[in-house]
Amino acid sequence: MSCIFRKHIIPAILPELIILITLDIGWVILSISSLSFLGLGVQAPTAEWGAMLNEAKNVIQTRPGQMLVPGIAILTVVTIFNLLGDSFRDIFDTKEADK
Repeated sequence: MSCIFRKHIIPAILPELIILITLDIGWVILSISSLSFLGLGVQAPTAEWGAMLNEAKNVIQTRPGQMLVPGIAILTVVTIFNLLGDSFRDIFDTKEADK
């Protein structure tokens, strides 16, 4: 049974699993950041981008640059993981290679 699993099942699902993981990491980061921004996620002593945005919204009139760093960090990391997932999909897509 384990021989069939290693030889046939794992090679068949591994590319799709890698693509799914890299694309879902972006959604997880956005979800955690959103919950922390609303005050429902990670609590104050722990540094988290959504919590940083939540704290910076109090001083947005005087120091708007405080919101830029965590906001750009979230945007950059989520975009990188989405592009990575798209690249993996292009690499592992056997339907396009057959044409």
